[in-house]
Amino acid sequence: MSSSLSVFLLDPLATRALVGSGDEELLRRLTEHFGRDLAESDDWFSHEIGNGAPTAADALRAVVHGGPYAEERDYAFQYGYAYMRLCRSTGRFLNNSNFSPFRGAWLDAVDEGLKALGVTEVSVAEFGYGFGLPAGVPRGYDYPGGGEWTNRACLAALAQFEQAEREGRAPELEPDVADAVSDVIGWLRQVEQRPGFGVIGFVS
Repeated sequence: MSSSLSVFLLDPLATRALVGSGDEELLRRLTEHFGRDLAESDDWFSHEIGNGAPTAADALRAVVHGGPYAEERDYAFQYGYAYMRLCRSTGRFLNNSNFSPFRGAWLDAVDEGLKALGVTEVSVAEFGYGFGLPAGVPRGYDYPGGGEWTNRACLAALAQFEQAEREGRAPELEPDVADAVSDVIGWLRQVEQRPGFGVIGFVS
């Protein structure tokens, strides 16, 4: 089975503050913007919804209002997708052409490429762990995974890369890994241009 990494440029603190905000106007805009997507999601997860999982719209409402959430962890994936939609609506989608789709341990391979270039402050594999979801948003057992790179971490990672370039520590990487690493450096350069911004990513 293949997976996909989606990454967004945004202000992580401001984005997290939307969770539990109770902002009905935000919820209305999200519901309208993702109308077709919500319906397609409900069709895809119709079996789970039939067994008690919240609909995509109900999950979105719960995230914006900070609950109530379903008690069954089996259904928590819907809240992860709801937070992902919130990030999609407020952030800038970053190029993920070398991360969608991917199979197996591809994210770990890219991390090894980053480390070979001296970049240790960020990890693309962390986007699959689910630790980037805001406090209070239930975590599912698997998809979607979520992770967050702070502004500080992004700038530190970019500084590591640039130092390695200056010192000539740029080993030859496999072409596909090199292309993916180039994408990551591109994300970091966009963060550099937006004070306070970072990256939030999801594996689904």
